[in-house]
Amino acid sequence: MKPLHARYPFLGAAREAVEEAGVDLADLVATEEAVVERGLERIEWALAEGTVGEPHRRTRVELLSYPVARVLVSLVDEHVLLRKYGRAEATTAYERFTEELGATAEFQSTRTERLSLDALLREFDLAAPVHETGPDAGADYRVDVGAYLEYAADERGDEWRLVNRPLADGQVPIDEDELLVLCRSAVRRRVQDGLPFPVPDPIAEELTDEAEHVRELLADLDLTREIDTVVPDLFPPCMRHLLDQVQKGEHLEHHSRFAIAAFLTGIGMSTDEIVELFQVNPGFGEEQTRYQVDHIRGATSPTEYSTPACATMQSYGDCVGKDDICEDVINESHPLNYYEHRLDEADEEELVDWREGEGEGEEGGDAGETAD
Repeated sequence: MKPLHARYPFLGAAREAVEEAGVDLADLVATEEAVVERGLERIEWALAEGTVGEPHRRTRVELLSYPVARVLVSLVDEHVLLRKYGRAEATTAYERFTEELGATAEFQSTRTERLSLDALLREFDLAAPVHETGPDAGADYRVDVGAYLEYAADERGDEWRLVNRPLADGQVPIDEDELLVLCRSAVRRRVQDGLPFPVPDPIAEELTDEAEHVRELLADLDLTREIDTVVPDLFPPCMRHLLDQVQKGEHLEHHSRFAIAAFLTGIGMSTDEIVELFQVNPGFGEEQTRYQVDHIRGATSPTEYSTPACATMQSYGDCVGKDDICEDVINESHPLNYYEHRLDEADEEELVDWREGEGEGEEGGDAGETAD
């Protein structure tokens, strides 16, 4: 087992090293406390900080803690944990390979082995789709559009949308920093691939306490603050109804406009995106709408307003289409809790952000159609 494998445990070579060592996972979790502790620590850091923390000083412990962490994620089997853990492993790997690739020759010489960019690209079958350009090309690399779309889909921001990129001969120009961001996306997908998986009973029994600890951590987190995904199909019925009314151009009372605007703000939409949604409404006035949304998010007021709770929605007559999740799962507590639950339970293919449409003009229509 090499230090390189411990730094990047998702590599195919790292997996092969573990297999060649003949490690028995059931025996490992029963006898090697340090490995289990570090595996649990990876998840604790993922939930609290968005990374997997500092590496253990022993290469073997650090490398083997990765499969233990994946076992714990599978035992707990919560989508939000899978999402946050995958991102944390990818963020840590990104920090490490960005540092290594940008290191000086003197620093590199202190390492017995480091990860090269070529090796990183080959690991994820990106060597062929990524083409290095000449000094006068205006970009460091050109990426085949299929590969670009696959990995840029995970990134937020207008600069990643294909419509905002020059496209020639089926290739997209990017710089080296952007290429490494795409590699980060590839790492996240590799880490999450196959999770969760069935865990044999002997292993599950040894990790009962650790799995319960992770569940407690999840219960204590205010995960609604982490939402930055807009999937209208998964909205609570009340918000789907209000969004539908907006998109059909129906008049909304002030409390209804406030509720849908506060909800959209709470799930990560920008003022510009919300204003665009409201443009089709007959009572739309851009200046007034922008002021109201900025007021809700606290940009023009001392208070940041939150989405009304279910009880408030009911009192104003905005609670429409109540379903089993409202009554049985969230117990009529809060629209954001409903949406968080739907996100956690959704399959990966369902989590297509509405803002990832190909054009600004198409996005509003997509949201309205989804909400119908």
